[in-house]
Amino acid sequence: MIAITQSGTTTDTNRAVAMARERGAHLIAIVNRRQSDIITKVDGVFYTSDGRDIEMSVASTKAFYSQITAGYLLALFMARMLGTLSRERIAEELFKLEQAPKLMQKVIDAREAIRSSAWDLVRKKRYWAVVGSGANKTASDEIRIKLSELCYKTISSDIIEDKKHIDLSSEPLILVCAAGSPDIVLEDVAKDVAIFNAHASSVAVIADEGDRRFDRIAESVIHVPRSSFPLSVILNTLAGHIWGYYAACSLDAQAGAFKAFRSSLSGIMRSQEKKGLSLYESIEDRELRRCVDDFSELFNSWRRSGQLTSMNVDTASDITLLLKYAVGKLPIEDFWSEFGEPKVTASPLDRLDMTLGRAVEELSRPVDAIRHQAKTVTVGTSRRIEAPRGLIFDALEDLSFTVENIPAKGGIALKRLQDAVLRINGYTLYAVQGLDEEGSPTERSTIRVIRKQGTAEGLRSRFDETGPLMGTKKTIVRTGDVYAGLGKSDRAPIVIVPLLNPLKTVEHLLLLHVEYDEAMDVERKKEILGEKFGDIKNLIDEYNVPWSDGYLKSLPVGLLLGEDVEVIKNMIFEQMRNS
Repeated sequence: MIAITQSGTTTDTNRAVAMARERGAHLIAIVNRRQSDIITKVDGVFYTSDGRDIEMSVASTKAFYSQITAGYLLALFMARMLGTLSRERIAEELFKLEQAPKLMQKVIDAREAIRSSAWDLVRKKRYWAVVGSGANKTASDEIRIKLSELCYKTISSDIIEDKKHIDLSSEPLILVCAAGSPDIVLEDVAKDVAIFNAHASSVAVIADEGDRRFDRIAESVIHVPRSSFPLSVILNTLAGHIWGYYAACSLDAQAGAFKAFRSSLSGIMRSQEKKGLSLYESIEDRELRRCVDDFSELFNSWRRSGQLTSMNVDTASDITLLLKYAVGKLPIEDFWSEFGEPKVTASPLDRLDMTLGRAVEELSRPVDAIRHQAKTVTVGTSRRIEAPRGLIFDALEDLSFTVENIPAKGGIALKRLQDAVLRINGYTLYAVQGLDEEGSPTERSTIRVIRKQGTAEGLRSRFDETGPLMGTKKTIVRTGDVYAGLGKSDRAPIVIVPLLNPLKTVEHLLLLHVEYDEAMDVERKKEILGEKFGDIKNLIDEYNVPWSDGYLKSLPVGLLLGEDVEVIKNMIFEQMRNS
């Protein structure tokens, strides 16, 4: 059995491998990253990356291309072992594989033509499909995943010859993967594309360079370098991935236009509010009329040319009316009646602002979130979110970790905690393995140092070699809590951050060697302690001792963060006895 996996941590894949092993199967894994769970379950491993993979997600493009290559190399190796191919033929196939980067670069260089193919087309069609024949069905499956992620659409993937047997009018935008197909197959593909065109579908075809048979029957043709299997699958997929990227960019550009108009409108409304204008005076405002008229021209051009298919019909119709109500082209009495608004407080401007917000939400396809794909959700890019900054978060980013790798409560703690950190002098990154299916430590759980930097490079760790997970680190893995304080043995100031894999279990621990800001005032210490400050104060109160914030003044930050409240209470009492 050959198991193909990206992260090596997917439960269903690993369970299938375990079941096969129990039944005596010999197992090989093609896996994208080292130190993953699957490597302990197989007899041999074919790695497709040379270290920690940062693309642990559905539709990881790098993984998909490298998995095809690895699978083909494995097939050639078996052919050599079994003697089914000559050495000359194997050498030819290896040489062909070596051309992949050069051919892929040619596709990337043609990205402007791919952009032109996608830009207007995707705005005009609500329902999409991707099709391929033979090996290109695999390309269509992979493109479909990426398109669904980027464009927030349910998209089907079908075999080309089956497509004419279903209702074509339900999916009027069809992306066809045809490059690399044999001539006899391409003749049939051309006939099917003609059928798609006859059903009023918009068709974009990925074809070989120089192939002109689709020019008159497809709305656009994307040409890629001529190649044969398996490179043809890779090139079809790459062109489709780039096409999907620009599809998302096109829809997001529309959202940007609505967002810019909403921002201008809000500025005008604030200005009107300062002037104390009534509703009727607002509608007559010249600046407002000019702003609305300029946007109306763009909006109506999109509406007339059918380029608003990704927007909800109700949203589009509401905006059409509200643009007229906003500048008095329709009587305000009809607005109150049509939208069911109370006359005293309702304004078409307020309703327009709210509806524009809805339009932005429906159209936004934040391409910058692709790098977070499928880490919090199985499929789907994240909505736009501002990443926290600061010493600790910047250090995590430098190590290719994101906020998605931090437990939610840990992210809140780190944001507060990093205000107490003057600098980071080094770090130690640990890999954690052997957790149970729920992500909890067991007696077989292990930990090992996989990277050091800065001051940590000169420090010897008992986990430079794999050892049992124990002590504070075991507690951190179990609870998912960030630890800040002093090291148990050397009393050095540290911060330990648990880091999650896509299955939301702890896979790494990051120990940061820090310097705390011991010069901070008492008020900042209270803020950084958060709820712990209340616990300390309440414990002192239990002994009928009046509380004073001054008790915290001389206590080191690392001690306040890392020690138990009982220990801190004893130190405060020691201060009182000595004063």
